Amino acid sequence: MTHHDCDLSEVLSALHSDESGDLVRPMVAFLYQALIDAEATGVVQAERHERTLSRTTQRNGSRPRLVSTKAGDVELKIPTLRKGSFFPSVLERRRRIDQALYAVVMEA
Repeated sequence: MTHHDCDLSEVLSALHSDESGDLVRPMVAFLYQALIDAEATGVVQAERHERTLSRTTQRNGSRPRLVSTKAGDVELKIPTLRKGSFFPSVLERRRRIDQALYAVVMEA
């Protein structure tokens, strides 16, 4: 798996354009989306649009999921796969999202 630098320019421009002062919600959404995409890359064994011999399946779009956090509701995109299914471990079923994020940060 390759390491990519995060492009925070989109988040920064969203923070500057937001007049309500809500700084935490876009950062939480960006962090969750980055974790979900990294986990999907590990499952597929290839980056988006990358062709490798070790790739197990292909991504097939995404489905929206509304997640409630202490920072507010966050809309995330869960990748779908052509073969098999994918559900990110950071969004474990029947578990509060802030507890799941804390567990992921502690493992890192």
